This record gives sequence, C-alpha cells and structure tokens, in this order.
Amino acid sequence: MMFTTELTGKLKRHETPFYYYDLDLLRETLAVASGEAAKRGFKVHYAVKANFNPVIMKIIAGYGFGADCVSGNEIDLAVNCGFPADETVFAGVGKSDREIETALKLGIKCFNAESAAELEVLNEIAGKAGRRAAVALRINPNVEAHTLKHITTGTDENKFGIRIAELEKVISLLSGLENIDFRGIHFHIGSQITDLHVYRNLCLRVNELWQWFTDRGMEPEDINLGGGLGISYEEPDRFPSFADYFDIFREHLDRKIRSTISFELGRSLTAGCGALISKVLYVKPGTSETFIILDAGMTDLLRPALYHAFHRIENLTSVLPPGKYTVAGPICESTDIFGKFISLPETGRGDLIAIRSAGAYGEVMAMRYNMRSLPPAVFSDDI
Repeated sequence: MMFTTELTGKLKRHETPFYYYDLDLLRETLAVASGEAAKRGFKVHYAVKANFNPVIMKIIAGYGFGADCVSGNEIDLAVNCGFPADETVFAGVGKSDREIETALKLGIKCFNAESAAELEVLNEIAGKAGRRAAVALRINPNVEAHTLKHITTGTDENKFGIRIAELEKVISLLSGLENIDFRGIHFHIGSQITDLHVYRNLCLRVNELWQWFTDRGMEPEDINLGGGLGISYEEPDRFPSFADYFDIFREHLDRKIRSTISFELGRSLTAGCGALISKVLYVKPGTSETFIILDAGMTDLLRPALYHAFHRIENLTSVLPPGKYTVAGPICESTDIFGKFISLPETGRGDLIAIRSAGAYGEVMAMRYNMRSLPPAVFSDDI
C-alpha cells in the first residue's frame, strides 16, 4: 500500500477517523494465496472473524474461498455475501443452540466440535430438526505456536479443542450418536505465527492422529489445519509468504494421507490492505515523553491496548526532521496508547496519521466505549 501525495490528498477530504482499504492490494493478495493453495491441491476457508466488512467479504467470496465462521451471525453474513453454505464451517468453543439451529438449516459443510458435551448437544438438536450434523473433531494437539500468549490456542492450557487424552472417550461417545456424521479432524494452534517450523511440528502430530483414526476405521475425509500465518507488522508492505507456508505442509504431511486438506486464513489475506487513518488533535509535552493525541483511539483499533500489539505508525503529511513521540488516543483510559517513543517526522495539529496493517482485527473489534461513533470504511475503488 503506497500513500502517494495524490492518495493522501484524497484521504484528507474524509472526516477522520476511518478505515482505508486498498482493494487492488486485497485482490492481489487473494489471487496469490488461492493460486499457491491450488498448486498444491489445498483448499482455503476465509476466517471471517478477521474482517467481516461486506465489501471485503464479497470480494473474497469471488475468489472461490470457503468460509470459516465462529458465530451464527458470521454464517448468515458469509452466505449472504456469496460464500457457499456447503463450503462453510462453524468453529467455536461455545456454540449456542440457536446458532446450531441456524447452521443446520443453512446446510453448512460441518461443525468443528470442541468437546464431548458439544457433540451431545449437536446430536440432540439435529435429531429434533430431522437433520444430520456433519462434524470435524477439533483436537488440541498441544503444539506450542511461539506467538503472543493471548492468541495461542493449541496447548493443554488453552480452552480450545479436545485433548488427545480424551479422544478414546469421545470416539466411544460418537459411535452412539445417531444424528452425527464424522467428517474429519480440525486443528488451530494460534494466530500471528511467523516461525514456520511450528507448522512442521503440527504436521508430525497430524500424521500421528491421522494414523490413529485410520487404524480405528475412521479415516478422516477432511483435515482442517487451521490458519495463523503471520504478517510483518514492522514492514507492512512485505507480502505474506504463502508459498513457503503451504510448502511446509506439502513436505511434512504423510504421503499416505488421502484426506482433503484445508486451511482457514484470515489475517494474512486482509491485514495489509487496511489502515486506520486519523488526525492529530494535539501535541502535548510530558516529563519524559511527548504525546501525540489522535482523534482515533482504542475504540477504533483495540489490538495495542488489548495485548500490546505493534502497528507501524506513519505521518502522511509532514516531511520535517524526525522526533520521538508517544502516540495516544482520546479515550479515558491510560491503556489508550498506540505506540511509545515512536520515531515520526515533526508532528503538529492536523497532520494525517496512518496506522498500518489494520485490515484484520481492526474494524471488526471497534466498539462504542465513551459513546464513540464507529469508524466508517473508505475504499480505494470509490475515491
């Protein structure tokens, strides 16, 4: 995403704060990701939780992706935006009865079930509806993702998935559930993973579990390996390494596996195409730091306050010599900080600021704390 003088001039016409999406970059990213997956015979489901802006969703659906959803509302939106119901999967550790009923009615591909208790509920609701629920068992493989603690999901200490030690009990239960069809197995070990060797460890565990199920006459039709491919927040124009990512699995999954292999990518598809655009309200000297107060805050982009996530911050309108600033928002919370001691050109009131790599887990997490208005979206196709 290049913020040229021409583009900056166009952005200055819009009231801040807002999300800006470069749709040409999104299309390029989708084309590369879908092409690299297809070369290796893999399928991709888009992780809707990353960005459910309908404009973004409809573009992604047009590239033939399935949908990975974690709520009933996400399922409804995905189908309405053009994702096929029969290529939509429903994950999540706490599916409500109403959400399960919605998914069954729409005829989704499968439920990624996370516990024995969930299987029993799925069986009961499917029976009452006169339907069968296709299920993939989400297994917690106890593989360390080496990412932020707050976005690790595949170790024994996490709430997600069925632990390996529980599988015998779950399989025994499954055999007696007459409204459940076993479809496959599902894994997701975490998010923002940049050490691809982590996925080699996942492959080794998947190979073991594929053999375990096959030995019991339950060879999985589908294996969903989750997502989590990280991006470079430090270098927001660096393209995600989709080829390297998919090659890890092609090289390390057992050649005997005949299952359909699918992934659920989110951040790596949409993060780079989005930026939060804000304006400087005040520059405020402090004792040991100088604060830039923006009109955007943690209500617009929560990640830095929620788990100290880094986003590159750029001043689009100043070319003066640089200084060090702490970039903050207007919210009545001390955690409303986007970055401390950031090097920026000398900054003043009215300067336009871009917070990069915000196309994933940005707009979707915005909230109305302090009775703030939700930030609108501005698209490159429209300016």
